[in-house]
Amino acid sequence: MDAAEAFTGTKPVDPRLAFDEAALAAWMRAAVDGFEGPLDVRQFKGGQSNPTYRLQTPGRAYVLRRKPPGILLPSAHAVDREFRVISALHPTGFPVARPHGLCLDPAVIGSAFYVMQAVDGRIFWDAELPGQAPSERAAVYEAEIATLAALHRIDPRAVGLSDYGKPGNYFGRQVERWSRQYRASETVAIAEMDRLIAWLPDSLPSQDRVAIVHGDYRLDNMIFAPEARHVRAVLDWELSTLGDPLADFTYFLMPWTLPDLGGGRGGLLGRDLQALGVPDLEQTVARYCALTGREGAPALDWYFAYNLFRIAAILQGIAGRVRDGTAVSAQAGGQGERVGLLAAAAWRFAKAAGA
Repeated sequence: MDAAEAFTGTKPVDPRLAFDEAALAAWMRAAVDGFEGPLDVRQFKGGQSNPTYRLQTPGRAYVLRRKPPGILLPSAHAVDREFRVISALHPTGFPVARPHGLCLDPAVIGSAFYVMQAVDGRIFWDAELPGQAPSERAAVYEAEIATLAALHRIDPRAVGLSDYGKPGNYFGRQVERWSRQYRASETVAIAEMDRLIAWLPDSLPSQDRVAIVHGDYRLDNMIFAPEARHVRAVLDWELSTLGDPLADFTYFLMPWTLPDLGGGRGGLLGRDLQALGVPDLEQTVARYCALTGREGAPALDWYFAYNLFRIAAILQGIAGRVRDGTAVSAQAGGQGERVGLLAAAAWRFAKAAGA
């Protein structure tokens, strides 16, 4: 699968995810300042979790994110939390789409949803940034690191998010959550996942900071300006909460630990990073620490094991939705096949961390 081809742009709305467009237009006339129809609705090709749509009018474009229909895992698909966090961050100047309105009434289109500004720009899928000059690659990575550091410097209390999550024991709560979600979606027994579920809670690192964490901070969840080298919007805040900023940062570091995955989703392991213009792992850690006032990062093996475990649990959740008939992406069917590979890689890092 070529990720850029599979996930870029829009398509006609999947009949399973269609809704009453007239009802949506009526809601937008009442709830969204300046809205004027008629409304043309198309579905974005991407979106493994919350179905996402481009809403085009003669004068303006919007994006709608909704909960998928059907039976859902507890606490998943929290579009109300997404809307709350971007509403808090937008006034600060942090790059998020402007929020326009939230609807929790499923009678309008069949599930809760929110509407935000459509932000135009570039989305990159491959960590190698093929087709870009070395100076451009360096600028993109600098913008990624600086944007993440800027998020982690925001005081949650100052933006009304002091109750957005429990501040302590972040990794303990996350391990418990993803273990539970994995078990709820489990389709086949994977020995490494069983070992990780047993080992991770007994080996948790200490937490010394609390920040707003994005939860899925990666290259293809950012829109870059078409020409200038800065981030216009960070997308997909479904997993955001208050927690340990090292969770975000070490998740961001995962491409440096992974080989080329194929299909335009390459990792950076084994690449000639200097020739590419991409900072190496040590340079990336040093830059983030400088921007956030850290003296350095702890040993990373535990964090890499945790992140791979978490990704495996998320993909198992997608496999569970395929099983239950509620998956929203055409590419969802192949995600479950990666769970075992990720679990094995996670266990290798766990053993390096002392398991």
